[in-house]
Amino acid sequence: MAVYEYKAIMKASGKPSKGVIDAESPAQARQKLRDQDLYPTHLTENANGAKAKAAGRGQERGAAPGRLLGRISTRDLAMMTRQLAVLLRAGMPLVAALAALLEQTSKPRLKTALYDIRDRINSGGALGDAMAEHPKVFSELFTNMVRAGEVSGTLEEVLVRLADMLEQQAKIKSQILASLAYPVFMGFFAVAVVVFLMMVIVPRITKIFMKQEAELPWLTKALIAGSDFLGSYWYIIVAVIFGVLGIWRTWIGSEKGRRTWDRIKLKFPLYGNLHRKLVCARFARTMGTMLKSGLTMLPAIDVVTNVLGNAHLVQKMDDVKAGVRRGRDLATPMRETGFFPSLMIQMVDLGQKSGEIEDMMLRVSETYDEDVRLTIGALVSLLEPIIIIFMGIFVGLLVTAILLPILQMSSNL
Repeated sequence: MAVYEYKAIMKASGKPSKGVIDAESPAQARQKLRDQDLYPTHLTENANGAKAKAAGRGQERGAAPGRLLGRISTRDLAMMTRQLAVLLRAGMPLVAALAALLEQTSKPRLKTALYDIRDRINSGGALGDAMAEHPKVFSELFTNMVRAGEVSGTLEEVLVRLADMLEQQAKIKSQILASLAYPVFMGFFAVAVVVFLMMVIVPRITKIFMKQEAELPWLTKALIAGSDFLGSYWYIIVAVIFGVLGIWRTWIGSEKGRRTWDRIKLKFPLYGNLHRKLVCARFARTMGTMLKSGLTMLPAIDVVTNVLGNAHLVQKMDDVKAGVRRGRDLATPMRETGFFPSLMIQMVDLGQKSGEIEDMMLRVSETYDEDVRLTIGALVSLLEPIIIIFMGIFVGLLVTAILLPILQMSSNL
């Protein structure tokens, strides 16, 4: 059964609609849409197979790749995973559960993937293998855990753990964004105010002083020079900023540049420690979840390496894996990397000795998640007064630079 991407007009409201639908032929797809009170205006078969579906490459004429299907957030994937776990726990067959999910899913890209997964399972495929054909939707971590759940007969429990992990990731991300929203807004506002004052207000005021042809204080001269430079060469400044950003993005796009940048990030004051904690929390949460789901240590390390988000540590994980393959415990090669904090290594060592490494890893992730939250709160509380102090100093210098020549002219009179 083929999957079609469509654009249509709603019969009741006349509003445009778009999405995906499965059918045996284009005629059947159009009939299905009409049965749903939709008048199709554009219908395209996603004919490039599962890889095209996974990448969300809508083949709509004139449309950018993936634009029609949209993106899937971590929260969307977590909700779908939990719903699938609930349906399977209720005793519903897998194909019927996927069909039920299709009726509840509103995300076109996710619906396209589910259509293909359902068809593959109907053809005798495994759920993990079918999901692996959609790497843009289901990560390697996700598919490996599903495979482990299928082999061990604990698919429902694995899906619940995956949903918990995805929800925790989404929660942490939303907390970080919420904490940074206000200082980022304040920073942009401060820059906008400075640019407006320098390019609009200052030139109008300083014209009065220039007409007097009197000797101006050095602070006023500096203010006028800065205002003239910003007003005359602002496009060069913008071009330089975008040029530097382009060069930087190209550099970190290379393997060597990415490793170097990730190593430099760890040395930044305040942020370096925060980034280390984030990576450690991700490592512990992913490792603990995979071990608890039935994966053995070496495959779990392989998958964890791909989700760390730090190329410098990824390079060191080869040594960790080599050490575990030689029969060493996990804590020892972790200590030799010089990356992981001693507290984390001690807890991993304790977990191995007690035979509860999975639970200990999850406790480590909870510890560092809370530590990250507190650290971000402290950084945000530090950023706000810094921005206010910066604005106060600039406004103070601006007022002083304007008042000094006025006082000088008054004394001359």
